[in-house]
Amino acid sequence: MAFEHREVLPGVFHIRDGMGVCMTLLVGEKQALLFDTGYGVEDVHAFVRTLTDKPLTVILSHGHHDHAIGARWFDKTYMFAEDIPDFLTYTGEKQRSIVKEQAEGKGLQVVQDYLTFAPSVPENLQEGAIDLGGMTAQVIHCPGHTPGSAVIYVAERQLLLSADDWNPCTWLFFPAALGAQEHRANVRRLMQLPHTHVLCSHQPMLFERSMMDDFLNGLTDDVLRSAKPVDITPYEAIDTHQAELPHGQIFVFDWAKAGL
Repeated sequence: MAFEHREVLPGVFHIRDGMGVCMTLLVGEKQALLFDTGYGVEDVHAFVRTLTDKPLTVILSHGHHDHAIGARWFDKTYMFAEDIPDFLTYTGEKQRSIVKEQAEGKGLQVVQDYLTFAPSVPENLQEGAIDLGGMTAQVIHCPGHTPGSAVIYVAERQLLLSADDWNPCTWLFFPAALGAQEHRANVRRLMQLPHTHVLCSHQPMLFERSMMDDFLNGLTDDVLRSAKPVDITPYEAIDTHQAELPHGQIFVFDWAKAGL
């Protein structure tokens, strides 16, 4: 299998699938939690079981294909209900056909039933703390990248799992995404948590909190107003703009929703 992983903190495994998207496995003394499941072109459940045999809870950060199609490998997953419409769209056969072609173009061996299986709809996720044994996963609803976006805070590791609500390249132009100012306000509330490090979904490394601080501090109204138009395929019908932020970070958003 094409999975790669690294234990970035004790009991915290950041995993990247063959398509390049990341997911995070938290392994406590009593049980484990997997945050996201990747594209699902390979058996992520089998790979996770090479890292832990503890009882496993699977949470999806949101309903986009690169995070949710891999849910097909698990009997039960959880996601905030606001993202069920996106889940049904982005895990459908049309999107899986696109992913299959992309994966084969990378030389990956895609499972035979990738276009024919029917993904099970996730069960409703609730905010709250999950005791893994010596490690607590605090599930937080943080609308932004999508209406049902989830993040996880791990107090014992002073760690925030930001999913796609913050990446060095943050996208906020999908049809269901919130406006730039709503996203900024919701994500800024996360900075009240006493975390020192961040893991996101599209980079394999562990980031210092300062990277995310600089992103949010740089995302002012003036910076949004000066953002330049960009074309994002296949979203040319959306008036996408790109704001340039510290350390080469970017924020791509729907100008019509920016409220400027």
